Amino acid sequence: MSRLKISRRNLPWIVILLVLLLDQTSKIIVKTQMTLGQNIPVLGNWFNIYFIENEGMAFGMQFSGEYGKLILSIFRIIAVIFIGWYIHKLVVQKAHRGLIVSVSLIMAGALGNIIDSAFYGLLFSESYFSQTAEFLPETGGYATFLHGRVVDMLYFPIIRSNFPEWFPFRGGQEFIFFRPVFNLADSAITIGVFILLVFQKKFFDSVKKPESLKDAA
Repeated sequence: MSRLKISRRNLPWIVILLVLLLDQTSKIIVKTQMTLGQNIPVLGNWFNIYFIENEGMAFGMQFSGEYGKLILSIFRIIAVIFIGWYIHKLVVQKAHRGLIVSVSLIMAGALGNIIDSAFYGLLFSESYFSQTAEFLPETGGYATFLHGRVVDMLYFPIIRSNFPEWFPFRGGQEFIFFRPVFNLADSAITIGVFILLVFQKKFFDSVKKPESLKDAA
């Protein structure tokens, strides 16, 4: 039985659209169905759906200040434009499909968080610890264009313990691994970068090969 083979030209679109669909669906559900700070255990204490928002950096990190937020959003948009150009170049060069997929994952993740920053402030009301957000509220959104907050919800506190008393600066304090809260867009970026690091030699060797030695798209 012949395998279904997706052309290099269509591969980035499929990856990006699939990641965006999953990412935005999960964020909208959490944003409209959960209160800020609400925690839903999924796999005991190992995996939780924990709703928080941040100013736009990955894994819950903050980039405070109005101008800092704007600079971060503009930087993301410029980065996405560059990545899009690079993907086009890889398709034209008939690069390894794994390279195209990994770069497309990174672009999809960046786009997912850009959508939050650019439009969520316009489309949703404020999320509170006692009240869920409303989609398209009559009173308008909670922020202006490019000043929305990114929705995070994936939390994996796999190990909970305490630092020993003799440990410098943190003795006796709680230790949690993995502490950051993130979303599917962050995951796509991480997976894309990981694939690039592991298979970089194989991927970039394929880019250098003559056209006659590469597979047809």
